Amino acid sequence: MNKAELVISVQKHLGKGASKAASEKAVNAVIDSIAATLRKGKNVQLVGFGTFKVVHRKARMGVNPKTGEPLKIKPSKSVKFGVGKDLKSKL
Repeated sequence: MNKAELVISVQKHLGKGASKAASEKAVNAVIDSIAATLRKGKNVQLVGFGTFKVVHRKARMGVNPKTGEPLKIKPSKSVKFGVGKDLKSKL
């Protein structure tokens, strides 16, 4: 499912009175709120669904696969998602 399909699904769940524009605004608001919280370095826990966490990766040495030369990989941040108990049992 992509974002456009998610918007249509939300619109169907909201009922006949919901417009596609309102559904898209709701989906964007949720995504923006999650992103803003993660930018602050905080976790987002949606009980029954899962948890989004910011993960800090340390600097490390890697190897260029083309040349075999060692290279330094800079520290970075990434997002990790842990699935919730309820969602996992539904899969």
